[in-house]
Amino acid sequence: MGPTTPSPLAVAPTAAPAAGDHDLEAGTRRRVLDLIAADGPVTAAELAAELSLTAAAVRRHLATLESEGQIGVHDGRGQAGPARRGRPAKHYVVTAEGQAALSQQYSELAAQALRFVAEIGGADAVRSFAERRVHELEQRHAEALAEAGADPARRARVLAEALADDGFAATARPVPGGHAIQLCQGHCPVQDVASEFPELCEAEAHAFSRMLGVHVQRLATLARGGHVCTTNIPITPVRRPTATDPPAGTSGPPPGLPAAPPERPDATAPAAYTEGR
Repeated sequence: MGPTTPSPLAVAPTAAPAAGDHDLEAGTRRRVLDLIAADGPVTAAELAAELSLTAAAVRRHLATLESEGQIGVHDGRGQAGPARRGRPAKHYVVTAEGQAALSQQYSELAAQALRFVAEIGGADAVRSFAERRVHELEQRHAEALAEAGADPARRARVLAEALADDGFAATARPVPGGHAIQLCQGHCPVQDVASEFPELCEAEAHAFSRMLGVHVQRLATLARGGHVCTTNIPITPVRRPTATDPPAGTSGPPPGLPAAPPERPDATAPAAYTEGR
């Protein structure tokens, strides 16, 4: 009997993916996670367009991220808008596990340090630390905000861009009706610590008020269980600083403005956010 001819239907064994391929896949998946944090709730089609990938490729990464518990499907029930025929597109958001994957901070070490500060100096010492932390943020972006002029909408967009550069996955989204802008932060590097020490979130909200010159309101935070930090910014004329104003970085909202109200834990996601990109 002669040598056996391989069947044309025989399938050659699949070669193991190269290490470089794994790195490329992981890098793309991280970009998908970053975009969901910044723009979520977002659809696979929107991600594919942003990343210049096929819908099938994006769905493969979404399936992996969902199986790892890093993203979930946003429940858009109650959204305003006309009813659409057919199966609605899924809108994805980052979960708590995804936030942990995005963060590269030593959260537990930071929490231990703040517990020590609280033990030695009490709550006032923690608030002083939180204000010192945001004072550096104000100084770093003061020039860019000054160049933005007096328009609060423009200032809000510049602040969002600055926070995005700082790694907060921030965007500025107009509210229907044009009366406000919502500053959305899809990532917080100190999320775990802020859940134990809300003074960090309060100081940040006060800093936003001072930087924008208007009274802002925190609607939701990652530290309190939301999947995005949302700050409502009214579109009103910017109050120019006067000689009697305290220096930037000091505690409290701008002079003449009431203290920022506490985050509303029962607040539903605002309209501009639930509508997605």
